[in-house]
Amino acid sequence: MQEMKDTLGVLLAGGAGERLFPLTRDRAKPAVPFGGQYRIIDITLSNCINSGLRRVYILTQYKALSLNRHIREGWGSAVATELGEFIEILPPMQRVSANWYMGTADAVYQNIYSIGAEQPRYVLILSGDHIYKMNYSRMLQQHVDSGADVTLATLAIDPSEVSRFGVVEVARNGEVIGFQEKPKETSVRSPFNPEMVDASMGIYIFNTDVLLPALMRDAEDPASKHDFGHNILPALLGNYKMSAFNFVDENKQKALYWRDVGTLDAYYDANMDVASVSPVFNLNDKSWPMRTRVRQYPPAKFVFGEPGRTGMAINSVISGGCIISGATVRNSVLSQDVRINSYAEIDSSIVFTHVNIGRHCRIRRAIIDRDVHIPEGTVIGYDANEDRKNYFVTPSGITVVTRDYSLYENPVAPDFMQQGG
Repeated sequence: MQEMKDTLGVLLAGGAGERLFPLTRDRAKPAVPFGGQYRIIDITLSNCINSGLRRVYILTQYKALSLNRHIREGWGSAVATELGEFIEILPPMQRVSANWYMGTADAVYQNIYSIGAEQPRYVLILSGDHIYKMNYSRMLQQHVDSGADVTLATLAIDPSEVSRFGVVEVARNGEVIGFQEKPKETSVRSPFNPEMVDASMGIYIFNTDVLLPALMRDAEDPASKHDFGHNILPALLGNYKMSAFNFVDENKQKALYWRDVGTLDAYYDANMDVASVSPVFNLNDKSWPMRTRVRQYPPAKFVFGEPGRTGMAINSVISGGCIISGATVRNSVLSQDVRINSYAEIDSSIVFTHVNIGRHCRIRRAIIDRDVHIPEGTVIGYDANEDRKNYFVTPSGITVVTRDYSLYENPVAPDFMQQGG
């Protein structure tokens, strides 16, 4: 599509991610691992590449070291720089302001010179912390064909969820005639399904000659929150043609799949969706490949087949470099270089890289952060009150284990030799 060559993607990846704490204590939210070998940001970047979008700025801010390294080492080869293509990180440079980013619109405004230098006809605004498959060229085609100045991607939601979303009032012809940012409740209903509400997905296409002046006007308003949902879109509504694009899912499942993984529970559920027997979110679709930074690990290995000591994984995602040594893994997602030793049982859990789980451990409904060594015989996920003494436990009972809790001050030496597993 020729118009995609005239489009610049701006991916917002600078959020602090407080609701994903403690996973975001040392890393940016888009850098949190997902689905075994991926990071959350890989999903949106894969959508970009699969859609033919080859000029992308990534706006970073908080704790961005691991994110920057991941992008540099994993995504540079996905585009042809000699053809003017790029996936480039833009950290806060305070070029037009002495402040850190004060909102989504301010983040884009502070990079207005970089955007202008590329002279795009269209700017596609994206978020780096959602899980979904979408062909942005479909949205751009509608934007061009409709003659819109702004197009919002929308998703039908239940009215009980409106407090989490921007509510879009859409006319029968697809034009946006109203916008409410995260109302407590609303009487607005979708013209295409009167039992549902059209919600903004946080994906916007702007004509550049509309976006840049709007950002400058917003920057001069001291009362503004400098946010697209709160300020930019309501200010443009009625003055420019604004259209809604109804989400077309490339996931090829019966139900549309779009997840905001901004909370620990939502993040956990999305990973379980990947591990299920018939994956709700399918990473194996060759027509819509997911890309990432590839680490050089050996294939996963399963050893021992004795009664009660059989290395096996059931309904799970097991990444390269993992050794399941006489242990049982069920309904779980393991990142690279994980070793689970004999007689251990792991159920419905997410395990990050470089983790060693000792013999006879029993772990369920847990998220184990990277570089954790869990001593022999440890039990996690069976007694929430006991877990709270050492770990972070969500209200729904998911236990998050990080490497700095007191339990690991004197960890038991792991079984690094296969025969000792």
